[in-house]
Amino acid sequence: MTAPHPVIPEGACPRIARLYRFQWEEAQQAHVLLYPEGMVKLNQSAGEILKRCTGAHSIPALVADLETTFNASPLDAEVRAFLHMAEAQGWIDWNAPA
Repeated sequence: MTAPHPVIPEGACPRIARLYRFQWEEAQQAHVLLYPEGMVKLNQSAGEILKRCTGAHSIPALVADLETTFNASPLDAEVRAFLHMAEAQGWIDWNAPA
């Protein structure tokens, strides 16, 4: 049985954690997260989600942008599941709600 995801505060905005640098890596032809010990190569979906994790947009705004950009919906559950995984990996943290 998997543990339930922790509750994300309403209005919290995901951002890349300070330890990581998010960028496009031409040699990898993919977005990556760089950190002192190495690099995480991201698949296209992960890259598109993390690209929007600037600390300025709530999850609903992030999801709406993805749904509009890719003409796909609903994406909320998938995006939230990814963000929980990214938080568990230490890739993101949260700006407090305004």
